[in-house]
Amino acid sequence: MEISHDFTKSLPKIELHAHLTGSITRDCLHDIWLAESEEHLDQVLEDPLEVLKVDRWFPDLFQSFFPLFTSYIYKLVSTIPSLIYSTNAVLTDFSADGVCYLELRTTPRISPYFTKEQYIKTVLDCISRHNKSQDAMHTYLILSIDRRDTAAEAASTIDLAIRHQDRGIVAVDLCGNPSHPLDIDMLHHEFSRAKAAGLKLTLHFAETPQSSSRAELEGLLAVDPDRLGHAIHVPEDIKDFLAARSIGLELCLSCNVLAGLTTGGYNEHHFWEWYLRRGKVVVMLCTDDVGVFMSPQSNEYHLAAKHFDLKAENLLDMCDAASTMIFGGQDEKARIKQKIAIFRTNRDVS
Repeated sequence: MEISHDFTKSLPKIELHAHLTGSITRDCLHDIWLAESEEHLDQVLEDPLEVLKVDRWFPDLFQSFFPLFTSYIYKLVSTIPSLIYSTNAVLTDFSADGVCYLELRTTPRISPYFTKEQYIKTVLDCISRHNKSQDAMHTYLILSIDRRDTAAEAASTIDLAIRHQDRGIVAVDLCGNPSHPLDIDMLHHEFSRAKAAGLKLTLHFAETPQSSSRAELEGLLAVDPDRLGHAIHVPEDIKDFLAARSIGLELCLSCNVLAGLTTGGYNEHHFWEWYLRRGKVVVMLCTDDVGVFMSPQSNEYHLAAKHFDLKAENLLDMCDAASTMIFGGQDEKARIKQKIAIFRTNRDVS
């Protein structure tokens, strides 16, 4: 039986690789742009509906994708009201798509209107209000170190994560332009501080050929990450090493295809290679930047079913497996397991 969009939307999904800023939809950004345009007659930013075209591709990752954030979205979402509006919209959108557990990630940033601390506290306030207002989806936060960060900036991010850990920050991440070189020794020091404080660790890993040298991959694995994102350009011996560790892999179909990180389209995506190793690694379908690539998590599951001939049981099993890799603790795992069990019984997925 063909998998429908209604089915993948109804699945109790676990989203573990979603960037907050990249998850803001073009319609939400358009609302902010209109409000800003009314307030500031000298508004020079282009309408998001023009910038974020439907079915847009990013043939040059470094010249078109990353500048979209630094030169556009960050400038548009630069006040506390716009940050609150966009964060609330992101939470609502994921919940409406049937996500039952969400780990958002974001890099602490500054603007003329907020400090890094104010930025993080505002995002945490939005998450707290949303968690208290309903029980369908629980959300936690991951703070990201950017590959461009100086030692002082990276230390500041770890300090923020530790200081606000009791408010729902569960992990730290390494992200950013993969063409930028890494200071492995500095990262080891900061990630070790985070892990000593009880925070988990997830890393963007082997995302492009430039970020997949043996020195970088082995250096990142030496910090003992709990999960890895993308895992595209991984040598065979390191694949075996990851399988021996039963590591969790955050895989993003649409992002990789539309940003040109993989070749051959969806049918040739490395998802299938890793999926065949399930039981040794945990494969998790994620969105990365749903606002940019316009593919919610329900569509990622639908794409996997369509291109790799997965059945309803396979999709639900992926949700189940993903629940073992969350950073929210045992109570959250039990809550998700219960939702999946109820769904399996009610939909007769077996």
